[in-house]
Amino acid sequence: MKISIITVCYNSEVTIENTLRSVATQTYPYIEHIIIDAQSSDGTMDIVNHYRARLTHVVSEPDRGMYDAMNKGLNLATGDVIGFLNSDDVFADNTVLEQVAEAFSKKGVDACYADLVYVDKENMTKVTRYWKSRPYEDGLFEKGWMPAHPTFYARRWVYEKYGKYDLAYRRQSDFELTLRFLAVHKINTIYIPKVLVRMRSGGASRGVWHILEGNIEAYRACRKHSLNVTPLFIAKKIISRVPQFFRRQHSEA
Repeated sequence: MKISIITVCYNSEVTIENTLRSVATQTYPYIEHIIIDAQSSDGTMDIVNHYRARLTHVVSEPDRGMYDAMNKGLNLATGDVIGFLNSDDVFADNTVLEQVAEAFSKKGVDACYADLVYVDKENMTKVTRYWKSRPYEDGLFEKGWMPAHPTFYARRWVYEKYGKYDLAYRRQSDFELTLRFLAVHKINTIYIPKVLVRMRSGGASRGVWHILEGNIEAYRACRKHSLNVTPLFIAKKIISRVPQFFRRQHSEA
């Protein structure tokens, strides 16, 4: 089973090498790594080119934002299973894709997801937030839940049948996509109760206004797909994240 890893980036010279090395050192051998760069103006592409022999596709051109770049990667992917690792994230260890492959070896699994930790952007050993997920059941999206997108892997046919990222959602297209896959089309998922990704704090959703704007988009996505939500959903979604700032992995308690 081949796994496609898509990395989107823009002016990521400070972090991209950690991401590239994280993929390159995975023990699972059947990987294609795709880089979609938004025509960076710093040294990002110099670093990417240093790893060119380990990369299947490299694209560097203007795009219409992160989710447009992700769709470009999906169009190039040929793996049986597809996942994303952004340019400021790393795998938790070098066996992550082995664990993903093991999940998909189980009969009838269409997608899997796991836990992740946010880490200090200067010190990746310092955990600042722990996103612990859970097995999917109907009604979770209405409470503001979603699987941790950087840990989400789905079979390529799922994207081909049910669609890619909707660019009408600038900040929460990942919420809309996973909602569409799990809650609307009822794909079969499996939850891996382990941390698979270490994610630097910050990113596209930082800032109070960006968070509010993203949660409004998530509400719109629920309404679009006829989920039973009211405007209180926005507050519920914000509140649902609070425990992540107090929860820690057992090893760090």
